[in-house]
Amino acid sequence: MINLKESLMLAFASINSAKLRSALTALGIIIGIAAVVANLSLGASFDQYFTDELGEFGDNFIIIIAQDTGIFGNSQLEVVRRTPGVEDVSALKQRSAEVTFGSVSRQITIEGSTQDLPDVLGINLEKGNYFTDNNQFVAVVGDQVANERFDRPIGNRNAIDITFRRNDGTKVTQTFKVIGITESTEPGALQTGFNPENSIFIPISAMNELLDETDYGSFAARTVTPEEVRPVSDQIDRNLARSLGVSARDLDRDDVKPYRIVNQADIIEQLGELTTALTVLITAVALIALLVGSIGIMNIMLVTVTERTKEIGLMKSLGFTYKDILGLFLIEAMVLGLIGGILGAALGLVGSFVLELYLDLPHVFPVYLIFAAFFISVFIGLASGTYPANKAAKMDPVDALRKE
Repeated sequence: MINLKESLMLAFASINSAKLRSALTALGIIIGIAAVVANLSLGASFDQYFTDELGEFGDNFIIIIAQDTGIFGNSQLEVVRRTPGVEDVSALKQRSAEVTFGSVSRQITIEGSTQDLPDVLGINLEKGNYFTDNNQFVAVVGDQVANERFDRPIGNRNAIDITFRRNDGTKVTQTFKVIGITESTEPGALQTGFNPENSIFIPISAMNELLDETDYGSFAARTVTPEEVRPVSDQIDRNLARSLGVSARDLDRDDVKPYRIVNQADIIEQLGELTTALTVLITAVALIALLVGSIGIMNIMLVTVTERTKEIGLMKSLGFTYKDILGLFLIEAMVLGLIGGILGAALGLVGSFVLELYLDLPHVFPVYLIFAAFFISVFIGLASGTYPANKAAKMDPVDALRKE
């Protein structure tokens, strides 16, 4: 009866006797495991990246966007404000305008808002203060606009001219006094459609006065706790629908409602689903390499069985049983797979780290990937070696000894 220690020693001796062939056989497993590990690690890193990027705006925000002009006004703002669970809410309106400072003019995104916007979306100021609802022609300038868009930096108490184009084609220009500069943050690759550093903020009442309009483009709300985001979002939906005359049965029909609601929880979930789908797709392609690797192990084991036919016959004549021979070759196949798994996991870890460093992603490497890599590689070795091992174990000792 052969024991496990002896089986392992014989397996390593067989692999060592044909180093190049064994290395080429394990290459498929190495590449496959490395690709799977790297892809799953990158998927986890992208999930963390999206969560961190959205977290810059807080973890409990809700955005309500009008699908057309003239939908939202003060009454809808009060509907959102009075919804239980809403801590802060701000009206928003976005326009592109010509901004003149000194002798230089630039097209800049202008954000009209109410005084609660910094609390809702976590906008921090490096200098000065944000305006209140009682202010009129004052502005808070984004860091990039203040320091990069003009010939000289814009500072507090400077004056800027903002020229809007109305819907009827006429232009209106107003001078605004700068009372604050937003804080500079690290740039991110995730585009959310809202960039405080590259915008100028003015009171929404002043924007509407200059545009000769009265409506709002959207609302930004913040709940008391992150856990309340979804239920409060649903309640806002019901309240707004009632306010705008939308039937309760049409709440789930985005083609009927004149607005749409998004929140951080839904955005993270959708991004997570997208990341998962891409990870699964790429991993499925990587699994082809594992399939090739398993065929390689089966092939090398069949060759090994053929080369060691006489040895198998001698072992059987010395009393080795079917189970002994089967176990010997299965262990050899599993060792070959495990070696490929260890090298593949290490290569995948290094590869994912390099890619995450290059893409400026947070390094997330779930520990379970190491154990999964070992399990998969051993399983592939076991599955691939079963047929050759069974063939070897069933050999007739007399026929095997006669083999030339």
